[in-house]
Amino acid sequence: MENRYKRILLKLSGEALSGEENGSVLSGAMLRTVAAEIAKLASAGTQVAVVIGAGNIWRGARQKGLNVDRVRGDHMGMLATLINSLAMQDYVLKTGTEARVMSAVQIQQFCEPYSQYKAMEYLESGKVVILACGVGYPYFSTDTGMMLRAAELKCDAVLSAKNVDGVYDKDPCKYPDAKKFDELTYSKVLSLGLKAIDASAAAIGEECGIPTVLFSLAKPENILLAANGEKIGTVLHN
Repeated sequence: MENRYKRILLKLSGEALSGEENGSVLSGAMLRTVAAEIAKLASAGTQVAVVIGAGNIWRGARQKGLNVDRVRGDHMGMLATLINSLAMQDYVLKTGTEARVMSAVQIQQFCEPYSQYKAMEYLESGKVVILACGVGYPYFSTDTGMMLRAAELKCDAVLSAKNVDGVYDKDPCKYPDAKKFDELTYSKVLSLGLKAIDASAAAIGEECGIPTVLFSLAKPENILLAANGEKIGTVLHN
C-alpha cells in the first residue's frame, strides 16, 4: 500500500523503547523492530524525521525524589534524548538505511548541529533524520519540540508512538470505563484539558494545520499503518 504522507515526523516514546525487559533502559529487540519499520517507510519513499523522548532514562528534575534545578534537569533530559537517538541511528544503519542524528545543542563529537535546511536536504535524499536534544532550551517538552520541528520541516503529519493506544477522557490504567477518542480537534484537546500532548504542541499543530496520529508502539507495525492512513489510535486535527 502506498504511504499516505510524503514526509512525516515520527515521535517515539522513550519508555516504549525500553520494551518489556525489566529494568532495561533500551530493548535491543524493540530498537531492531522499530528500525525495520522506519527502513520500510524510507524504502517506500516516505521521508522520515524522528524525535525520541527520554522517559526511559530521565523524567525531569523531581525524578524519584531527586531535587535538581529545573534548568539543569531539562538539560539532563536533552542529553537522555541524545542517548536514545544514537541508539536508534545505529539500528537504522544496520538495516542498510542512511540515518543522520542532528542535535539542537552543539555536541559535534557525537553528531552534527541541527539545521532546518540541511535536515530538509537529508530528507529529500532519502536519509532518516533523527532530531536530538529537543529545541535546545529548558521548559520545552519533547512534544513541543516534535511539533516545532514538524512545522519547520514542512511535514505532512506527526505520528506519535506511545505506550498507550490513543487518547482517553481519563487514565485507562486507573479507570476501566475510560473512553477512547477516535479523533479530536486541537481546540477540544485544549478545552478538555487532556494530556495527549502539551498545550504548546497543540497550539502549534492547530496553527500550522499539522495532523497528529497518536497510537501504541506495543505493535511496531502500527507505524506503517499510521503512515498509510489506516484508522488507528486517535487523530488530532483542526
